[in-house]
Amino acid sequence: MKALVLDRPRSLALRDIDFAETLGPRDVSIAMHTVGICGSDLHYYTDGRVGPFVVSAPLVLGHEGSGTVIEVGCEVTSLKPGDRVCMEPGIPDWESRASRLGIYNLDPSVVFWATPPVHGCLRESVVHPASLTYLLPDNVSYAVGALIEPLAVGMHAATKARITPGDVAVVTGCGAIGIMTALAAIAGGCSRVIISDLVAPKLALAAFLGPITPVNITTDDVAKVTMDLTGGWGADIVFEASGSARAAASALAPLRPGGAIVFVGMPNEMVSFDIVALAAKEARIETVFRYANVYDRAIDLVASGRIDVAPLVTDTFPFDRAIEAFAFAADMPPTSVKVQIQVAP
Repeated sequence: MKALVLDRPRSLALRDIDFAETLGPRDVSIAMHTVGICGSDLHYYTDGRVGPFVVSAPLVLGHEGSGTVIEVGCEVTSLKPGDRVCMEPGIPDWESRASRLGIYNLDPSVVFWATPPVHGCLRESVVHPASLTYLLPDNVSYAVGALIEPLAVGMHAATKARITPGDVAVVTGCGAIGIMTALAAIAGGCSRVIISDLVAPKLALAAFLGPITPVNITTDDVAKVTMDLTGGWGADIVFEASGSARAAASALAPLRPGGAIVFVGMPNEMVSFDIVALAAKEARIETVFRYANVYDRAIDLVASGRIDVAPLVTDTFPFDRAIEAFAFAADMPPTSVKVQIQVAP
């Protein structure tokens, strides 16, 4: 079938490739419709690696996907051909110790789309476990269905934060994941989110989506704004979603005593912390690696209208322009947030 293949950094080809996939009794075959371009896809495209994961052979990119079921395994009863679905892209060993503890995202043997050497879903069809394939409600489009994956990251971050109703949160980084995290925090009970970045159009979009106060760090200090809004007390939670080492190192500044810092972004360099300053606030530190046990709740929140992620899709390319889509996403204009590729016409 036709697929978008990364041969080496900045060298993509849209060509036929043979996938040795067999429909198992608990699997479904899915015709892909929409696939989002994620930050990790872009790192593989531009650098050929994300941390220890290195592209050493041709790799099909893409892990944020939605599509239509075309065939089901003999033991599948939850889905049928014609169903519109989105897919959780990490396949764990359900018998592993991590899975039995409920933290299947941390299973060392998890198979995750578009993580070398595992091919992703920027292709005409995929075979996937039915247990990780979710029915899309009628009022959820394919484009929004493909956004459930990044929303799940924000949902997982909000869960790890242990939000108390009425909490005030800070999110550093106003990209797709930062905005998703802000929306998930509000849905989880935060009364207000302060979000910081240096790109004005993205900040304006975030402010449009809910009780979100934008802070442009080219002119304002997020810690000062937070203290002013909270009477000098500070935010209950700080979500670091930019992946900037500098932002990570300064995450303590806007935090109240006894608050929590949740690290969502992943800096490409080491980050130094003042342990004494952390201890003086008894700051709780949480980290996020993908997500677990949140996909169905993310879909329900979108379907109910509690979270609106549709405005985040700013650019859509047809499959035959997928190479152009990656070049665009690697150097996006300030007005762009999420680029998607529509595989099916």
